[in-house]
Amino acid sequence: MKLSRILSNQNGVSRKRANALIATGRVAVNGQVCRDSQNEVSEFCAVGVDGKAIQQARPSRYLMLNKPAGYLSATVDDTHPTVFRLIDSSLHDGLHIGGRLDRASTGLLILTNDGNWSRRLTEPKIKIPKVYRVTTEQPITLETHQRFAEGIWFEYEQLTTSPAQIEEIHEREARITIYEGRYHQVKRMFHAVGNRVTSLHRERMGKIQLNDELPPGQYRSLTAEEIASV
Repeated sequence: MKLSRILSNQNGVSRKRANALIATGRVAVNGQVCRDSQNEVSEFCAVGVDGKAIQQARPSRYLMLNKPAGYLSATVDDTHPTVFRLIDSSLHDGLHIGGRLDRASTGLLILTNDGNWSRRLTEPKIKIPKVYRVTTEQPITLETHQRFAEGIWFEYEQLTTSPAQIEEIHEREARITIYEGRYHQVKRMFHAVGNRVTSLHRERMGKIQLNDELPPGQYRSLTAEEIASV
């Protein structure tokens, strides 16, 4: 939100008055005078006028969870346990999931209260690579490699997926790198070539790699370097 709008909303002044306060150096963002009324200020920033706080800095949270099977990527559900049961309740406020996994799938799940950050992580147009380890019902054929490299047509979205890479581990096991993260994308791509995914485990999103030593059901805060990588 622009700084002038925050002053108007929180301080009860007109936009013209807000601009004047900013221009005369009476407004500080995170303790530093800001004279740019168009400066974008997030809810994680402290804003003050003449030394009086009008917006308290909200603590930002960025968590990595090693999701076990059987948990929904949802806030609440009447039937199944959700991943929020695995997160301390004191951290729940404003938390949402950046890139869901279905109930049977496992691995890297990101939870944050920073909507702008999570949109950059998951927006298909940005094409951050997502790496999954998959096991399939049938052997992975040369045709599958070729079709994935060309992109798979999704009728519902009326689009062709970005080229994906397959790194075979065994004849029915591989690492798949995709660049969009659409709804059930990996499973739908294999379905399109006549195969079925029997297990799916997300290992990486961009430069954020799931820790091998992080047990299923456990989580940790992302490092400053991981946060900055998005």
